[in-house]
Amino acid sequence: MRSLLALLIVTLALAALCCCEKDPKDPSGSPSAASIKIEKEVANAFVKRHKRSSLYERYLEYYKSPMEQMHERCENYPPCDYLSDQIGFSMAYNRFFGRY
Repeated sequence: MRSLLALLIVTLALAALCCCEKDPKDPSGSPSAASIKIEKEVANAFVKRHKRSSLYERYLEYYKSPMEQMHERCENYPPCDYLSDQIGFSMAYNRFFGRY
């Protein structure tokens, strides 16, 4: 068992040395600015913008429903958040903030 473990450790050490070897073309070890930049067409191939299709989606993005506002209010107050996990949101909200 120990010999198998020692063999595994030696194999992993050799693999780490092989993978972490410096590039002989770049003696400094840091990537150059030319190797970091990519063309616009290549970048657009995997970065897609989310396009909003309707006014309703924009409305939902800016304005929250009253129930969601109450949930956030309860979540931001730690005793209410803890109690909502125990007895439920509506009872916890009623106890700390009154009737909704």
